[in-house]
Amino acid sequence: MRHRWPAWVYEQGEEPDYRFSFANERTFLAWIRTALALLAAGVAVDVVDLDMSSGLQHGLSVLLVVLGLVSAVAAWIRWALAEHAMRKRRPLPAFGVGALFTAALAVTAIVLVAVGL
Repeated sequence: MRHRWPAWVYEQGEEPDYRFSFANERTFLAWIRTALALLAAGVAVDVVDLDMSSGLQHGLSVLLVVLGLVSAVAAWIRWALAEHAMRKRRPLPAFGVGALFTAALAVTAIVLVAVGL
């Protein structure tokens, strides 16, 4: 059998039903799409001339880009922890990063609405 990476996920437990692994992979890809959208939004906010101070506009841009980065990293960590839990037949881990995303995007939306977009 060939070795798969990361070893800490694949070398423990037993192979789960492939449908669950595919569902986990689809969730991972959805978070990667979210990361790409956040990165694109961050670039757009920085490039488009908005009716706000340049410091606030740059800050929103940085916030969106950082959220995109966090989303990509969280996607991989969430995928690995879920796959590991399925292989060990344990409950799936909680996903607390969702609250962070909700709060940060709500703040971004409030600021953009406040400046009249």
